[in-house]
Amino acid sequence: MSTKTVENNHQYNTAKLWQIGLFTLNNTSTNLYLFALAFVTYYATGFVGIAVLAVSTLLGAMRLFDGLIDPVIGFIIDKTETRFGKYRPLIIIGNIILAFSVLLIYATHLLPEGVRLIALVLFYIIHKIGYSIQTSVTKAGQTVLTNHPKQRPLYAVFDGIYNALIFTGGQVFVASYLVAKHGGFTLDLFAELNTYALILSGVFAVLAVIGLGNKDNKENYGLGEDTTETNSIREYWQVVKRNRPLLLLSLSASADKLAFQLLRQSVVVVMLFGILLGNYELSGTMGMITLIPNILIVFLVVAIARKTGLRKAYLSSVWVAFLSLVGLFLLFIVLDDPTSISMSNIGVATVVFLALYTLAMSFGAIPTTLVVPMVADVSDYETHKSGRYIPGMMGTIFSFIDQFVSSAAPIIMGLVVAMIGYGSEYPAIGESLTTPLFWATLALAFGIPALLLVVSIVSMKFYKLDQNTMEEIQAGIAERKAEIAEKKAEKDKSNTL
Repeated sequence: MSTKTVENNHQYNTAKLWQIGLFTLNNTSTNLYLFALAFVTYYATGFVGIAVLAVSTLLGAMRLFDGLIDPVIGFIIDKTETRFGKYRPLIIIGNIILAFSVLLIYATHLLPEGVRLIALVLFYIIHKIGYSIQTSVTKAGQTVLTNHPKQRPLYAVFDGIYNALIFTGGQVFVASYLVAKHGGFTLDLFAELNTYALILSGVFAVLAVIGLGNKDNKENYGLGEDTTETNSIREYWQVVKRNRPLLLLSLSASADKLAFQLLRQSVVVVMLFGILLGNYELSGTMGMITLIPNILIVFLVVAIARKTGLRKAYLSSVWVAFLSLVGLFLLFIVLDDPTSISMSNIGVATVVFLALYTLAMSFGAIPTTLVVPMVADVSDYETHKSGRYIPGMMGTIFSFIDQFVSSAAPIIMGLVVAMIGYGSEYPAIGESLTTPLFWATLALAFGIPALLLVVSIVSMKFYKLDQNTMEEIQAGIAERKAEIAEKKAEKDKSNTL
């Protein structure tokens, strides 16, 4: 059963710290596949034999497909109710599909050449279905875990730490160990990397199920038995299009995500570190150097969120990331020799780069983390306004807009490198730095991401679910639940008499 806490005359559904920590691993579970498949471009061009622009278009199209199926997945989540709960079975189902699909994707080169492209598309479709099922639970499940305004931001602490270990530690592992061990992006490298991803992702999915535990019950679904039913996709659409906070949050978060997905594209990392700076291993070293500052920044922002609300913490983080990206762009404009940025010869340029890169990557990752409990806020806003409990649809509509926008990352990257002459292969580690390659790298790594953050900032300015508003919403929901419970008790008493 739920743990109830009364604070300032408001009753909240609260969770234990370990429950929040374990449930957050559901996002980590899917992020492991996100990281492992970040290198699929080299597999597709090097072993499957697909052209650069075709691969970029395919990856973008698959993200768009992911967004298109999200509302259907959301409808299924909202209608799902089993003896094991609404969310826990879907975590396991989604993870099994993900594991199966990755095995298929990296076996594409074994098929006849004429069917490889079609097969890769089909395998990716399967992957996106599993990914959508499991990631949708991350957002929707927040509503049953806790609604306490000081607890929801704690998700960001755990997610920030887990993500730092995966994306930073993972990049170190690939760049400094796997690439050196296997002599580049080889089939053996992909096999080893995917083995670790499959095993760890499965373990984390099980731990997430344990964390959600007995929270996954009807008592925590909106207004409980008195929740207003939503019975058709059309009815869902009417609800969603009137939910302005959801649309603004989706636009802001997707612009932020697109900015940093572009920067984290494996090809862009190669262009920045392997060509512009002339040292690809530095990408892994940078990750290790910035790991502790990243985690400290997460704690700082969550402390701000718990004190002033999620919206203010989110907006402050985007501003810091934007200014840092602008600083990085200007740094390389004035720097005569980019290769002077080196850990073996630390000078002013290296220190400035370290500081700005740390701030950009750390604060830039915060909105993607904070947005998960913010989607739960948006769901509670809808419950308070209309009595409907549709967190699955809220989360997946958010994902639809997010995927639609962020699907442009590989397409933008592919178009930019194609414009400077890379038609059949991507820029590779150790290539000579040409003027077109220099400007393409700055545009992809810093320029375009900075412009996208402007969109994120403007959108969030109009988002009104601040700390005070959310306290009023939770108080209103608690009051309606109390009224429903009182009426039920009176009815039961009357029936007894």
